[in-house]
Amino acid sequence: MNRQLMPQKRRRSREIALQLGYEMDVRERLSVEDVLAAFPLEEEDPEIRDYACALVSALDRHKGAIDELLREQLVGWRPERMVAVDRAAIRLALLEGVFEKLVPLAVAISEAVELAKTFGTEDSGRFVNGVLGRIVRSLEPKAGSDAPGDSPSSGC
Repeated sequence: MNRQLMPQKRRRSREIALQLGYEMDVRERLSVEDVLAAFPLEEEDPEIRDYACALVSALDRHKGAIDELLREQLVGWRPERMVAVDRAAIRLALLEGVFEKLVPLAVAISEAVELAKTFGTEDSGRFVNGVLGRIVRSLEPKAGSDAPGDSPSSGC
């Protein structure tokens, strides 16, 4: 994947990945291939489509580890109890900023908050920011470089 993907293209890719991640979450029996086939990706710029597809594939691979991290940090909450859009935005931020290190963590959090505000409830932005802030504070001693990578390790 081209490292120079324009920010607005990454944002559109994240919007698509959020929607597809949400769909895979609420319709658990759907595979990555099923949700990708149902979304009109052919209408998107190839760079947007490729990055969104790679994000969705990586989300599927890392979902268990991301949710385990959430369970460790959310005392009294389970990921299943969150608003589904908030959960999808948090997963996407953790994927890009922690698990795959595609963008600096601060960028991943900012983008997740904006996605939550756009697609979630009135309180989603604050909730997502708070959850991700708590997780970041817990990871600080372990955190390595926030240097972006080229792309998620496997695309569609």
